[in-house]
Amino acid sequence: MNDTPGWTSPGSAPSDGQDGSGVPRPAPTGADGSAPQWSKDQPPAGQWTPPADRTPPPPPPGPGWGAPPPYASWGRPAAAKPGVIPLRPLGVGEILDGAVKTLRTYWRTVLTITVAVAVLSQTADLLVQRYLAPEVPAADPNATPAEALEQLLDASRAALIGMAPSLLVTLMASLVSTALLTVVISRAVLGRPVSLGSAWREARPRLLQLIGLTLILAFLGAGIIAVSLLPGALIGGGAGAALLFLGGLGGIVTALWLTIRFSLASPALMLERQGVIPSLKRSAKLVQGSWWRVFGITALTQLLVLVFTMIIAIPFAVIAIAVDGDGFSGLLADSSGSVGWPFLIVMGIGGVITSAVTYPVSAGVTVLLYVDQRIRREALDLELARAAGLPGYGPAPGTETVGG
Repeated sequence: MNDTPGWTSPGSAPSDGQDGSGVPRPAPTGADGSAPQWSKDQPPAGQWTPPADRTPPPPPPGPGWGAPPPYASWGRPAAAKPGVIPLRPLGVGEILDGAVKTLRTYWRTVLTITVAVAVLSQTADLLVQRYLAPEVPAADPNATPAEALEQLLDASRAALIGMAPSLLVTLMASLVSTALLTVVISRAVLGRPVSLGSAWREARPRLLQLIGLTLILAFLGAGIIAVSLLPGALIGGGAGAALLFLGGLGGIVTALWLTIRFSLASPALMLERQGVIPSLKRSAKLVQGSWWRVFGITALTQLLVLVFTMIIAIPFAVIAIAVDGDGFSGLLADSSGSVGWPFLIVMGIGGVITSAVTYPVSAGVTVLLYVDQRIRREALDLELARAAGLPGYGPAPGTETVGG
């Protein structure tokens, strides 16, 4: 058995058209101590592989350890909670709370990862903006409409060229942090500690595949939008402009639909040890029938991240303008669009603070969405409980005795 942490795929059958209502949950232990009786219609169990360091489960908290699980008011067993989430289908608030709780509980490891990645990415972005980004050409107020359009295209082209290195740096930083944080969150679900070295050893073999997956999704979205804009650009005129608008709108909607459909491919690749294409198919099956739910939770998370980013960015922007020589008036008067080192350094500090918090929250929500979908469709909570060493769920994987 592979003894690296993560989930391995239980097969594609449970993900096809199943929802949480049909997934059997553990029956309560009888009064005579007999084992729970399981339904005959169990789906194939998703296999959970224990962490490589085989950290033992936490010691019993008291004399009541090993007793039958407590019952909720409606007669069902209360959900076990070995880590940051209860092992049952999750609500929106529980997913967000689990992501934040991971940051609070494992703050040393999480902040070490995010701050290191953020410092490197902000430093590279600062150097790119200072030395590689081309100057945006100044607009001529006396230009004809045709010349004004040409100037606008030149300015847009220069801006895109200047953004490309920054976007590449941000993408690489996001990939590394996502890979490491996925390992941390997978341990947090079980209540297991994880060090930075351990997270790196587990994530490193999957980095190249994760880069390939991310590039495929990026090129897929960009290609769809480009193809949708092409007919309008070729026709030109008023009809071309209308077709350009409609085609662009359709391309954006299609790209968004595919983005959500494949949004769980990254945790599937990291935790199920699958390839790029199988991970895309896995995500599509897990999201099937729950697209709007996954979209709503993802959109809410990004909105919260945007609000937090603005809360941090606005004060730092004011400070950066104040310390950068002539202040805001000097920044406006500089037609070249270049800024000084003080401005870039202060904004970089704000970016590090923002990234240190938003990276783990975004990654946490994605991983916990993946866990939630597998709990709803494949009863992954049973495997997680066994992996965590909880009583009443059988031995943890890898601890069975020979012939037992």
